[in-house]
Amino acid sequence: MRVTVLGAGSWGTTVAALMCRRDHEVLLWARNPDVATEVNQQRSNEAYLPGARLPARLRATSDLEEASGHAELLVVGVPTGAFRETLQLAQPYLAPWIPVVSLGKGLERGTHLRMTEVIKEVLPGRPAAALTGPNLAREILAGQAAASVIATEDLSVATALQREVSRGVFRVYTHHDVVGCEVGGALKNVIAIATGMAQGLGVGDNTRAAVMSRGLAELTTLAVAMGGEATTLAGLAGMGDLVATCMSPHSRNRHVGEQLGLGHSLEEVLGGMRMVAEGVRTASTVVELAEQHGVDLPIARTIHDVVSGRIRAADAYRGLTRAVPAGHESEPG
Repeated sequence: MRVTVLGAGSWGTTVAALMCRRDHEVLLWARNPDVATEVNQQRSNEAYLPGARLPARLRATSDLEEASGHAELLVVGVPTGAFRETLQLAQPYLAPWIPVVSLGKGLERGTHLRMTEVIKEVLPGRPAAALTGPNLAREILAGQAAASVIATEDLSVATALQREVSRGVFRVYTHHDVVGCEVGGALKNVIAIATGMAQGLGVGDNTRAAVMSRGLAELTTLAVAMGGEATTLAGLAGMGDLVATCMSPHSRNRHVGEQLGLGHSLEEVLGGMRMVAEGVRTASTVVELAEQHGVDLPIARTIHDVVSGRIRAADAYRGLTRAVPAGHESEPG
């Protein structure tokens, strides 16, 4: 199979490398021509995966027409802010029947759409799926065991994609609840900023555990309000992804929160990062969705107040600790 991966960040490059090892003809599209040249000539992508060696079979290009025309399976790993535009630019060169898999973990600002919904709008008639879960790229590329979920309404398509993406100790499970999987992947980035702030501020493990637990409740609340299933958020796409993103030092969103907790401004933090922390953009969209669906998400609301400059991280964390329910409130089962 000819596979195209759009987006040569850490996760896009990792997925391309995984699929390349299944003997597919994999073409990785990089917006930056220098990244494509490095992949082709040096078998590396030092800006996003320092020290990693990429498969000799993996090819890269900065030509979107070439990359799109190559695809029998399209995987989209660009940041959510560039997701629609990239698909629109690729659309004239894509075959009409190919499945499209989103690696994005965020929501489109303004429209509030999930990435599979964006795919269906821009590329109608093509099967759309989301690959999500606790997927820290460096660990997976290094061969450490991990698991993920491929979510699409048509489980026959999910099963076919499962076979193509699974590799060795990287196991992929199928799931029909696309809403739950995508909402979990988006909102966990916001909660990861909150737990990173805890690290930067030096609060205790008990507080971090409380924020993560109540964060999981917020993931579940919003997903169910949007039509997802509560049980989905207890699995890889919810709790699994949340734990990995909140705890790992490799997590971009956790890093943002930690630096905010240490007193740095958001502009300083983002200015020093090459990769996108989706939780910063997602926070405002999540708050808007909460208002639209009539649900209360106090942690997400507090993080939105921080990244929008309304309050400082230190003041926000006092609010976050108050977001943990008091004794008269019931814990969801």
